[in-house]
Amino acid sequence: MTGILVLAGTPIGDISDAPPRLAEELAGADVVAAEDTRRLRRLTQALGVTPKGRVVSYFEGNESARTPELVEELAGGARVLLVTDAGMPSVSDPGYRLVAAAVERDVKVTAVPGPSAVLTALALSGLPVDRFCFEGFLPRKAGERLGRLREVADERRTLVYFEAPHRLDDTLAAMAEVFGGERRAAVCRELTKTYEEIKRGPLAELAAWAAEGVRGEITVVVEGAPEKGAEEIDDAELVRRVRVREEAGERRKEAIAAVAVEAGVPKRRVFDAVVRAKRDLG
Repeated sequence: MTGILVLAGTPIGDISDAPPRLAEELAGADVVAAEDTRRLRRLTQALGVTPKGRVVSYFEGNESARTPELVEELAGGARVLLVTDAGMPSVSDPGYRLVAAAVERDVKVTAVPGPSAVLTALALSGLPVDRFCFEGFLPRKAGERLGRLREVADERRTLVYFEAPHRLDDTLAAMAEVFGGERRAAVCRELTKTYEEIKRGPLAELAAWAAEGVRGEITVVVEGAPEKGAEEIDDAELVRRVRVREEAGERRKEAIAAVAVEAGVPKRRVFDAVVRAKRDLG
């Protein structure tokens, strides 16, 4: 009999948001793997729970080494509970490696749903929520950050990002540069905590606001790109979109086909534009 891996959501701020099952799982698990064992101790004290099982750390620095150990525990029949500092494991937090390894060994994986900064910020942003993309943290280096933003410059779905407070002003300025200063966005700070704040407005205004300094846990929600009519898209833009897709790993044939559908233009037009651009470059 194999065990079971349980991914448990933890409060992102207000401790009373903890799902009722979290206390049960913390008390009953054979092994509790925590991103930060000190934070886990504070959580269990607040919930009035004493874990009966073994508590181990599971964070970015030891994730690769500890995953095989936990998989062996699971294979031996243990119930392993994975918790991170806030929100759901695997969402910009440790967890993916363990889930993938457990699935590979045919170990059952389930979850205790809990608070999510992604969905909370999205719902509070005032921006469209019917379709969205979660982009996690942007690269720290300016050039890589701009490159990542350019990849989604034409994305029409609402975009959600996590960001460190000391990098927020640079990130918002980069977004304003790539997406346009008038693109709407919302900066969600300290969600569900005492000093929760939702700052909404155009990216240029938010970048100026953030330049004064911002503290706390940050989630940024950005409006998707406006839809362009086919007549507004010139050949240079079509070529740019193909290049973005190629740089992301798509083959040229597939990139051309995808851009044609996306732009609402004949595939032959995109193909001809790419050929001309290549010829012009010599």
